[in-house]
Amino acid sequence: MKYLVTILLFAICSPGQSQKILTNDETLAIPTLSFDSNGELKITASTSSSQNDFDFLVGKWKMHHRKLNRRLENCTDWTEFESTDENHKILNGIGDVDILSATFDGKPFEGFTLRLFNPKTKLWSLYWVASDVGVLDPPVVGSFENNVGHFFTKDIFNGKKIIMVFRWDVRDKDHPVWSQAFSPDNGKTWEWNWYNVSERIK
Repeated sequence: MKYLVTILLFAICSPGQSQKILTNDETLAIPTLSFDSNGELKITASTSSSQNDFDFLVGKWKMHHRKLNRRLENCTDWTEFESTDENHKILNGIGDVDILSATFDGKPFEGFTLRLFNPKTKLWSLYWVASDVGVLDPPVVGSFENNVGHFFTKDIFNGKKIIMVFRWDVRDKDHPVWSQAFSPDNGKTWEWNWYNVSERIK
């Protein structure tokens, strides 16, 4: 899912048509990681973390994606595609779900996200499953601060131990930007491999 940070810019491509372009935003840094004595990630919620942090997502969206073709191989080739997404809250507001719909190689694809807020730890856990896999990924865990959320987990990618981060940049809630990066060295370096920007369907 996951060496770049993103912000939304717009360029006019032809009369009446605009293209969304994702570029680096070097003002945003990934928080420094901490580990316990067993080498597990230590994640603490921000003081402002709230069960309402994902309220901005409720509704229907169009999404523009840019995805790295190969991960952790010094790849510079990207694929762009479009999708739609529909989100709603569950569990009296401590969770939300959405379904992403797209077409890959002429075949329908869906991705399902479950987000759960723990009222005791004030941490969010985000779970993802793709229709071509059918298995939930390990949850990424974290919180928002100043309208930017970082969510982390340890995982295995192609036999390599990695740290994965999801970032939600919602400083512009009408055009939220999601991005994903992998680190093969416990957060010393990161490779961004997927990001998207959303536009609400009214």
